[in-house]
Amino acid sequence: MISPDRPPRSAGGVFLALGATGGALVGLAIGEPTAGLLTGFGAGLLIALLLWLAQRRR
Repeated sequence: MISPDRPPRSAGGVFLALGATGGALVGLAIGEPTAGLLTGFGAGLLIALLLWLAQRRR
């Protein structure tokens, strides 16, 4: 159980899933689904890491 004096943390994993899905869809549209998937996953990972770092400083 979360203690009342500790604020809840945000989930960054959603950015990994949305980035990979969005990247794959964009990749399909341009004819490169694997490149789109990897690029989207990388972008989602970057956003998740930035969110983690921002919350770690609080």
